[in-house]
Amino acid sequence: MKKKMESSSSDKRELFILIVYAIAFYSFVIQRSLRLSTDYHSQLYGLRSASPWLSKFTHRSNDMSDAQWRNFRANLPILTIVFAIFGLAANAFRACFRLKARGMSFLWLFISFIYLTYLHGACSIVFILAIALLNYLLVKIFARKKYFLLVLWSFNIFFLICNRVYEGYSFSIIGQQWAYLDNFRGTFRWHICFNFVVLRMISFGYDYHWADQDSRFDQEKHVQRCHICQSGKTCYQLLQERSVQGDKYSLSIYICYLVYAPLYLAGPIISFNAFASQLDVPQNNYSVRDATWYGLRWVFSLLLMELMTHLFHYNAFAISGLWKQLSPTDVFIIGYGVLNFMWLKFFLIWRYFRFWSLICGIEAPENMPRCINNCHNLEGFWKNWHASYNKWLVRYMYIPLGGSQKKLLNVWVIFTFVAIWHDLEWKLLSWAWLTCLFFIPEMILKSTANALQVESALGQFVFRELSAVAGAVTITCLMVANLVGYVIGPSGINWLVSQFLQKEGLPVLGGMFVTFYVGTKLMFHIDDAKQRKYRNGL
Repeated sequence: MKKKMESSSSDKRELFILIVYAIAFYSFVIQRSLRLSTDYHSQLYGLRSASPWLSKFTHRSNDMSDAQWRNFRANLPILTIVFAIFGLAANAFRACFRLKARGMSFLWLFISFIYLTYLHGACSIVFILAIALLNYLLVKIFARKKYFLLVLWSFNIFFLICNRVYEGYSFSIIGQQWAYLDNFRGTFRWHICFNFVVLRMISFGYDYHWADQDSRFDQEKHVQRCHICQSGKTCYQLLQERSVQGDKYSLSIYICYLVYAPLYLAGPIISFNAFASQLDVPQNNYSVRDATWYGLRWVFSLLLMELMTHLFHYNAFAISGLWKQLSPTDVFIIGYGVLNFMWLKFFLIWRYFRFWSLICGIEAPENMPRCINNCHNLEGFWKNWHASYNKWLVRYMYIPLGGSQKKLLNVWVIFTFVAIWHDLEWKLLSWAWLTCLFFIPEMILKSTANALQVESALGQFVFRELSAVAGAVTITCLMVANLVGYVIGPSGINWLVSQFLQKEGLPVLGGMFVTFYVGTKLMFHIDDAKQRKYRNGL
């Protein structure tokens, strides 16, 4: 008991020191970020006038240098009106006519085609439907063949690449007499969105292929362990693993799944089984109160983003290339800020579309369940960054490729596919292969740690400290890989390394490791608190 009290007191002292360090670190980062944004204001690209509601409090410009965020933010009012109408119509028709899967699929097909006509133009929908119908025929014809998966993957990867190479095709390819149809395109290029459609087509193929096979998923065992299912609700894993009835694999439900309006543009990604079952019986995990609170939290996050882009012009530094003129300390601050901006941007986009899907009765997985600053290993990071895509990769690639038994090989195949899926760029392939390289030592360390049974207090202390050091290294690797993939490209690796290996940069590199070490220790304390809360709840 005495040792336990001493350990608790020691943990509290350590936590106090870590919090003080974190406050000092973020105070410095905020102060320095404000100074950088002010000093280089006139040289930065992509700055716009301040938002009307913020102009009363600050005269700083708004960082709109990121095209994806700029387009999403500009279209927020019309998107919100459109999805509000969609949601009201879908819920009203479902309630009045007691529509099930087949009826709802026809309703959503009508709604979604209106949406797609505005986005891509009526003519471009022809290409989407043509590829989708070809995939449907392949699945229905070859699903029971031994070589089906080869056919499915070959077909979808072929069109994934061709869509990019030919930039969505043109009607002039068919014949010059059809060339005039190329003038009737919408506001958004269809082949960009089709990346998500490819994932859905593969999901439909696999789920149909597995429908008649004996599932390895033990539903009773799962329900005993899952606190969501025990509460009378249905978790996403159960919806995904449980095959739907044969009539749900109809053409109307399949096309509805591919073009379902709330999730069409950016996801989150949902499996066919989970979608079809909720199309039949709407989700019951989120009540009206829960969904309202979810929406209000999103609004608060939007306000946080507005404050961030007005005060700190991180992305504008990256776009303008000015950070190459900065000191190593400032390079680190800008790099760290860019990654936090990216996280918050995707957080807002994905949660927005997920919110409207919830309102319409379809619950998709949460894409950003954990903050970027609360991940200290690669596996945990990728489970919590675009988490729905991670679930898709695990179900349709990782497990079929052999799972944990061939993990060292699997990561190379999976991350190469992820890079190609995003775009055909060398910097994305560099990001993918760097991530795979960084995965190898982590997997070796994890397997070694699992083999060792540390029981003594000293052994546990040493293991925790080594884990914190490993976490600091991993966070550094994650920063490098993501900056290479999304900001500086492979050509900037040498510059980035040279910045921190010169005389001025070495102390900064040491400070980075100390900071990430402290951050990892804080994450350990957060995890410990969650475990204590969970035990007390039981």
